[in-house]
Amino acid sequence: MKCLRASIALPVLWSFAGVFFAPPAHAWGCKGHQTVAYIAGKHLSPEARQFVQKLLQENPVEPSVKRYCGNALTDLLADAATWPDDVRNDRKNGPWHYIDIPRGKQKGPLEPYCGAAGCLPRAIEEQRAILKDKSAPGVKRAEALRYLIHFVGDLHQPLHAATNGDSGGNCTPVKFFRHEPLLNSLHPESEGYSPNLHQIWDTEILERDMEISNPRRYADELDEKFRTQGAAWEAAGIHVEDWIWESHERAEQRVYRAFKKKIGIEPDVNPATCADNNHIGKRMFELHLAVGEAYQNGAARIVEESLAEAGVRLAMILNEAAK
Repeated sequence: MKCLRASIALPVLWSFAGVFFAPPAHAWGCKGHQTVAYIAGKHLSPEARQFVQKLLQENPVEPSVKRYCGNALTDLLADAATWPDDVRNDRKNGPWHYIDIPRGKQKGPLEPYCGAAGCLPRAIEEQRAILKDKSAPGVKRAEALRYLIHFVGDLHQPLHAATNGDSGGNCTPVKFFRHEPLLNSLHPESEGYSPNLHQIWDTEILERDMEISNPRRYADELDEKFRTQGAAWEAAGIHVEDWIWESHERAEQRVYRAFKKKIGIEPDVNPATCADNNHIGKRMFELHLAVGEAYQNGAARIVEESLAEAGVRLAMILNEAAK
């Protein structure tokens, strides 16, 4: 049922494209993923930079792939960052982009939360192995590189490492400043709303924080802002499972608990639509959750740190793969 997460959000977002238009359940959106890639580029070793550039230049994206974030970017790392979202429906690998760890769980092995279709930490380890395999075809290694650039970004979006019986926040309607949550008019029986909690953490909080900036400039600002912490992140080494649990804890403390109204811990279920789990969408709507300046400011600080972490840690993985 986890693989249906995107299908919950899709008709909602299309129905209200005039208010919020973003790919469904795609962490950080175009600008966020590109920002992570630009930050990573600043921390690549000369060996890794040459390795990455050569692999991407020799194995370009197929021209037939529809690029939802627009025309290809001249920076190959930033351009590669959004490709996995372009192909996720065709390749039916949506579950690779997240792991549904229910609220209230304590740190431990992640395998119990990883379904048969895969999950984010398993996908990262599999793609790392392909990237480091010198006997693998170049096109496969290039795809593994694109997946890693994207998945390390996904990992640092808190709602891609947590759920509350609400499909990672997709079934929790919220008012975002003046935008009231509206029921999906095309499929009202699904009881999905837009905007919702996952949606605003994917794109709206980030892009409001960016204001008039662009991903390259935003990356410069964040890399400078978190320069001291970045050295500590590098010194800590590569620990993907620990990073997942960090994101999960952020979801608990900075996403769900940041509202003035208490959001109770829901049963450990994965709804196919927001009408499941005892009408989770309708029940969350009746809480009348609202995001204003106070929530936005606190969330923006988490978003900034998460993107900076993702960029530095992505560079660590690529530097290690290039050795």
